[in-house]
Formats: sequence, structure tokens, C-alpha cells
Amino acid sequence: MTTEGRRIARLAVAGVGQVGRRHAEIAASEATLAGIADPGPAGAEVAAALGVPRYPDLPALIAAERPDGVIVATPNRSHEPDGMACIAAGIPVLIEKPLAENAAAGARLVDAAARAGVPLLVGHHRRYNPVVAAAKRALEAGRIGRVVACSATTWLRKPEDYFDTPWRREPGAGPILVNLVHDIELMLHLCGEVVAVQAQASSAVRGFAVEDTAVALLRFADGALGTISVSDTIAAPWSWELTAGENPAYPVTDAFAYTIGGTRGALSIPDLNLWSQPEPHWHRPIVRETLPAASADPLAEQVRHFAEVALGRAAPRVTGADGLRALKVVEAIARAAETGQTVAV
Repeated sequence: MTTEGRRIARLAVAGVGQVGRRHAEIAASEATLAGIADPGPAGAEVAAALGVPRYPDLPALIAAERPDGVIVATPNRSHEPDGMACIAAGIPVLIEKPLAENAAAGARLVDAAARAGVPLLVGHHRRYNPVVAAAKRALEAGRIGRVVACSATTWLRKPEDYFDTPWRREPGAGPILVNLVHDIELMLHLCGEVVAVQAQASSAVRGFAVEDTAVALLRFADGALGTISVSDTIAAPWSWELTAGENPAYPVTDAFAYTIGGTRGALSIPDLNLWSQPEPHWHRPIVRETLPAASADPLAEQVRHFAEVALGRAAPRVTGADGLRALKVVEAIARAAETGQTVAV
């Protein structure tokens, strides 16, 4: 299919859980949805609603449809085999975050994609939000001076039926890996490389085999320090989900999720309030400016971008290497929480 002489990408989606369903709906409107791979009832339901074929697994879909690109939104443990199936077939793939179940599996994916010359992207969709682009521009322009510290908060109250799915109660499925990886990736994008972490974790509220709350201290390569706190059992407004307005499933608050402090000012995100002191001194006036940013659905922007990558018309914006970098930091946080030791990244 073409529009005004430009070919439209045929994209497929593997896994239609909460995020995969949105990917499929967006792909159906922003590109051509070639098919869905999901053996469960949800797969049949989504495929019927969108009028596309449903396959029991990804290899069957690839063999029958040969799409231009595949979005993998299956459970974390399936990311490596599903990604490898796409790479082996020479098909560009966008894997939902985290890139893989662990950093070793993620490294295998990145290496295989590099050797095969197949584009590998990771679903850190927040990078496609104009708010993030505006914050990045301000930091690179030195608007707050040298970055000294940053802080991120991800406090959410997940409903109890969220944990009816068994794998969500098992190690590796807690908020450190499922939620924190998004925030860590943005901290890396905005503030630079993390070289060491310390952390504590707790499962005191739900008592599952996986944490429900964690805090971490980050040391960046340039000497800046960061703190990050995550919990899926706190009812609070301070999280990206409840402040960015990206997903209509979440109520929107006027709070913020991140703060970045520098020698000449500070920035809160996603409200983009930039506080600065023309004459930095604690007795001198400090002024607030709200930075402008366009409005866009970052998940839709990500699918549009992936469609262009799948057709060879764009280079990946958030690569497998980016996803692996975030996964290594998150894995270090989990290890630090388990051992009580400082862990080098």
C-alpha cells in the first residue's frame, strides 16, 4: 500500500497484553497491521476487532506474513527468543522495555542484531515525548549550569488484580525491572552515564517473592549524584504516568516526577518549570520559567518512527544498545539491593 507514492510499512505485533494492544491499535491506524501473534483469548479478540489474522506464535506469523517490522510486547522472558526470531529473519524489531529478562540476554540480542545488520529498537517511548526533547535541549544549552544532582519518583498503586497474572509476582517482574527501567533510561538520556549504584528494596506490603518498593543512589560519570524511588503500592501523584498525561488510562495530576539541579538553576519534569538565578546565591532572587513543548502521543510517535526505520527511511532513535545500558543499571540496582553493597555498572 502506498500514500502519495510513499510505501506504508506493514507491521506485526507479538503479544497483545495492556501495552501490546495499544501498539496494535496504533499500528493499524499509523501503518498497516499485518497480523498479531498471541495464542490467548486476547489475541483472537484484538485480531478480530482490527480485522487482521492471528497466529499462535511469532515464527508462524513471520512465515506467513513476512512483515516489514515486528513490535514485540510479550512477557520479559520471551523478549530474547522473539527478538532473535526477527533478527534471524532479517526483520527490524522493536522490543518493549525492558530489552530482555536480564543484561546477558540483552547483550546477546544487541550482538546478534549488529552482526546481522538488522535494526533493533527498544520501547522506551518516553524519549519520543516533546517534553523530554525540550528538557534535553535546555540541559545541553547549559540553562541550569553544570548538573549536580537529579531525583526521580515513581510511586503508583497497582490494583490487586494486576497480580492475578502469575509472572507478575515472581522475581524480575517487580517495579525495579518493570517500572524503574523507564525512569533510569531517561536519567541516562538527560544526565549521562551511571558508574555505580547503591540500593535498598522491600516487599513488606504484599509479601511477594518480588519487591514492591525500592530506593537507589546513583553516581554519574561526571560526579553528579542521583536518587530514585519506586513503589507500586503507594497511592500518590508523583510518577511519570500520572504527571505526563501520555496514557489516557491514568488520571493526570499537576505534580512532577523528576528534578534536575545544576549550579545555575533547576528543572522539574514533565511540567518543564525551569528555576534560575541570574546571580547564583541563596539570598538572591530566583525566577521561574515554564519551557514550551508541543503535545504528542509518544507511543504513536514511536510507532511512526519504527515504521520509517522498518522501511529503511530512518535510523533508530532508541537503539538496543540504549536499552541494554538502562537494563545494566537496573540490574545493578537489583544486585545492590540484594547484597547491600555498592555495585559498579
